[in-house]
Amino acid sequence: MKNFEQWNGFKGNRWKEKIDVRNFIKLNYTPYDGDDSFLEGPTEATNKLWGKLQELQKAERANGGVLDMETEVVTSLTAYGPGYIDEDLKNLEKVVGLQTDKPLKRAFMPYGGIKMAEQACETYGYEVSDKIKDIFNNYEFKTHNQGVFDIYTPEMKMARHNKILTGLPDTYGRGRIVGDYRRVALYGIDALIEGKKKDFAACDREGMRRYDFQLREEIADQIRALKGMKQWLWHMAMTFPSLQKMQEKHSSGCTSDIWQQSRHRTVLQ
Repeated sequence: MKNFEQWNGFKGNRWKEKIDVRNFIKLNYTPYDGDDSFLEGPTEATNKLWGKLQELQKAERANGGVLDMETEVVTSLTAYGPGYIDEDLKNLEKVVGLQTDKPLKRAFMPYGGIKMAEQACETYGYEVSDKIKDIFNNYEFKTHNQGVFDIYTPEMKMARHNKILTGLPDTYGRGRIVGDYRRVALYGIDALIEGKKKDFAACDREGMRRYDFQLREEIADQIRALKGMKQWLWHMAMTFPSLQKMQEKHSSGCTSDIWQQSRHRTVLQ
């Protein structure tokens, strides 16, 4: 059973023996039945940054709904370094990082289907780089869109082509992934990787079935994503030395001091 010093004072043991955020919250949350008098108004920094963001949103609408689009970099967890709403106001930002390298710049997401991604760019007057087109069109690189088309029957293709059926899975340009980052704060990335490796080993058995192969592949992807998060944190720590201590906690231990600071606040479920 793990026992980080940041966990001192919290109730329960089950969440210490295994990754179980739900159990931690259930045993340690404090209901709040008061009003909103504890809330504070926006700070001067927030007002300045929000004002700048509103200017960018206005420019985006004036530009037809898209301010800028990425055409050279395929998005990933580590595709970009720190990004700012405004370089001149970056000292006011407490949370550093954007989806791309500029505010409101659309990321390039071709994994749902390279043709859809290209068409999205062309709709707003952008051209995807030849290098990306070459990789996704001329090499053995199957996107979700292509995989779905490969299993369509002729009848399905005909119905889709004639707009009899719509909303089929090949048209899903992007998925929704809900990240439970409370796990990182409570356990640290290294502990989560260790737990996933145990899950991976647990599904190694004789006579593995198709489900077992799929599960092992998904767990391997999860481990890879956690390592990518750790790589991104190191990059941030090298860029901002003041974040190095927090990065070490995220990676090697837990960051439950965050929970300690808010233990008397409400966790509403």
